[in-house]
Amino acid sequence: MADAKVIPFDDDRSRGGAGGTGGAGGAAPRPSRRRGAGSRRKGAGAASMGEVQSLPGRASAKDDAPAPGGHREPRAQRPREPVTDGGDAGGGARPETDGGSGLDRRVASGLAFLRRRLTGDYAVDDFGYDEELTDQVLMSLLRPVYEKYFRVEVKGIENIPSEGGALIVANHSGTLPMDGLMMQVAVHDNHPADRHLRLLAADLVFMLPVVNELARKLGHTLACAEDAARLLEQGELVGVMPEGFKGLGKPFADRYKLQRFGRGGFVSTALRARTPIIPCSIVGAEEIYPMIGNGRTVARLLGLPYFPLTPTFPWLGPLGAIPLPTKWTIQFGEPIHTENYPPEAAEDPMLMFNLTDQVREQIQHTLYKLLVQRRSVFF
Repeated sequence: MADAKVIPFDDDRSRGGAGGTGGAGGAAPRPSRRRGAGSRRKGAGAASMGEVQSLPGRASAKDDAPAPGGHREPRAQRPREPVTDGGDAGGGARPETDGGSGLDRRVASGLAFLRRRLTGDYAVDDFGYDEELTDQVLMSLLRPVYEKYFRVEVKGIENIPSEGGALIVANHSGTLPMDGLMMQVAVHDNHPADRHLRLLAADLVFMLPVVNELARKLGHTLACAEDAARLLEQGELVGVMPEGFKGLGKPFADRYKLQRFGRGGFVSTALRARTPIIPCSIVGAEEIYPMIGNGRTVARLLGLPYFPLTPTFPWLGPLGAIPLPTKWTIQFGEPIHTENYPPEAAEDPMLMFNLTDQVREQIQHTLYKLLVQRRSVFF
């Protein structure tokens, strides 16, 4: 008892710290869980999921990278590589289900998205386009309609340039402008350069309370030469449907017969910006709301260009507003180049008329060809 020694309470901690830095028997210091301010670019949430909920022996992030090469699939259909653990102390590999890791990534990405929306830490351009909201929310809502309901088949996506401005000119039909939205999803999910289509919309779109905000977030802007020229000069991909309400609200008996393409203003805009014009033909939209009549009196009272009467609307009430599940085909034609024309060509009415007629005839010819190849309206 004379040799007994009183040991202070904190002596164990001091010995443990010394052992961790020197001898092999000491425990290694625990790594810090604190994270620095990460990048706010798209995909950062998924790359850092391992730090949010770390597990012992988890493989590094590079193990999740897909194998190089191979055919490129649409973004909505690209498979994820399964994630495997590094194994336990005995060295045996313990596979982890892809569903669990995918759910973790989605939860973390969703929480990070909500934090940015609540704090206002997101960017919109001068036209109100919100790229993050479009990619993560709006396209996710439109994609099931595109893939499962209308089963859209896309052709000629390679005719859209990978960079620089271009003007996509398409036919317009279907009573409601579903064709523009489906064309936007087609470019977003299938183009190898992950391009976004900026649609030019009519004034009525921006007069409706909820539709106005959603259209701006999706990147739509007013169908005027000034806005189109600005977008093309910025290297954006711009979509226009020159038929307007004449094509959208035409009777079912006139389906797939192109209406007048306005005064050729889109050709003048493309000539000034020296950007290619890409004709686009859409088959399947004409039959989603077969318009057999037009309630003009009701349309005037509501301030609408037309009031559609279909076999189901308004007779079935809200159920009549459900579109028919037709099979769609969207084909992008070969571009019509404008860079070889002189600057004063935009003021030549005869040239504008000829180019407008060339675009219209190419779209009409492609429509007839796709209709001949189509097996059924619904299959």
